[in-house]
Amino acid sequence: MEPEENIKPHAIMIPVPLQGHIVQFINLAIKLASKGLTITFVNTHITHQRLMKAQSVSESSSDYNIFSEAQKSGLDIRYTTISDGFPLNFDRMGNHDQFMEGLFHVFSTHVDDLIGNLVNSNHNPPVSCLIADTFFVWPSVIAKKYDLLNISFFTEAALAFTSYYHMDLLTLNGHFGSQDNREDTIDYIPGVQAIEPGDLPSYIQDSEPWDTMHRYIFKSLEDARNADMIICNTVQELESSTISALQEKKPFYALGPVFPNGFTNNTTPTKSNLWMESDTTEWLNAKPKGSVMYISFGSLAKSSRQDILEMAHGLLLSRVSFIWVVRPDITWSLESNLLPERFEHDVKDRGLVVSWCNQIDVISHRAIGGFLTHCGWNSVLESSWCKVPMLCFPIFTDQFTNRKLVVREWKVGFDLSSGRILKRQEIAQKLDCFITEANQLRINLDKTRKKLEDALSENGSSGRNYKQLICDINSKIQQKKQE
Repeated sequence: MEPEENIKPHAIMIPVPLQGHIVQFINLAIKLASKGLTITFVNTHITHQRLMKAQSVSESSSDYNIFSEAQKSGLDIRYTTISDGFPLNFDRMGNHDQFMEGLFHVFSTHVDDLIGNLVNSNHNPPVSCLIADTFFVWPSVIAKKYDLLNISFFTEAALAFTSYYHMDLLTLNGHFGSQDNREDTIDYIPGVQAIEPGDLPSYIQDSEPWDTMHRYIFKSLEDARNADMIICNTVQELESSTISALQEKKPFYALGPVFPNGFTNNTTPTKSNLWMESDTTEWLNAKPKGSVMYISFGSLAKSSRQDILEMAHGLLLSRVSFIWVVRPDITWSLESNLLPERFEHDVKDRGLVVSWCNQIDVISHRAIGGFLTHCGWNSVLESSWCKVPMLCFPIFTDQFTNRKLVVREWKVGFDLSSGRILKRQEIAQKLDCFITEANQLRINLDKTRKKLEDALSENGSSGRNYKQLICDINSKIQQKKQE
């Protein structure tokens, strides 16, 4: 039998069931397993079903495993699924508040049952860690119940995390929770020289933050304060002062960018998209280098129907070639025809509209010259890696905070709009100028890409932080056994 001190850590990993979170958790699971951890990865039944559908796997297939390739390469990753508390045919986005209430009050029961069974079933090695999404409300309670090391994985920038972490300061100073939130510059958050109220996550900006979603977000970040460790998909050199200040509060590890294996070394990445992908390669191959604008508002953000119409008319007025991802659920509207009549016909020589695509494949293509983005954190990091300058139109949550980093800190992007209301003439003007006027952004992107590359090297900041994390996990597990 293996000596107790040599038993490797066994972590249960559970992402929030949203595309951007699932992708990062899958990538991190493979990375941690490659460093010697045993991983049990948990998806919800509906997420598992959607992954199967996106890969055209029959629903009757009982052995579909998203980590089959990783397992063949020798990584110890186990895979299981649980209910989120709702039937598979329940419309989660159409009944958003009800779904969030379920995640708030019911989902933890299913997690508790699963973890209890895993802990008590003599798994080898025994379960010792819980790596849960920061945007869950229950990890500290369940980790304590089963005496597991509680590791919180924050899938956004450290600047967003510290904004939530210091909501007490924002409240005390009148920048949060008031009918008339102050609008002056915030200069009192540790590690943040200055941030405008409009650059805070949208949930903090709201003057009446009391609905289901606000309560859920704030409760989850409050729970994360009880974690033994925080890991974050960011890079030390890109947010150094913010990260240093957080590390004075709690063990905080910058491990980013948490990319899929194949992104940086041309191997086949694990399939993690929840939608069927359109193949854009042939269309892009016919376009000149750096001539195409890629437009996507991510997997979750919803725009108003008016914004989509203004974007479409702006594209009609412009001369730029483009690929535009228009998800079926991109607005709250139930209408199926969101674009102007004959839009696709009128732009057929220079525009391609798809419902979903492999974003990494697209932005790494030589024809892409810019990315009109909602500033989701995955999109920001991927675009920076591919050295694609960004035109920024944040919609909600951390996207306003990410825009601050992109536009004002790293200077690798411009604002699309002078305000939050899109206007077709302004869109056309910005698009036409962007491809040719983004040269300075490309110089700055060279520097940003270098920082990402250096961080991922064996002796780079993220490489060192992975080693420190593994060392600290082993140390804390041994400490728990001795208590």
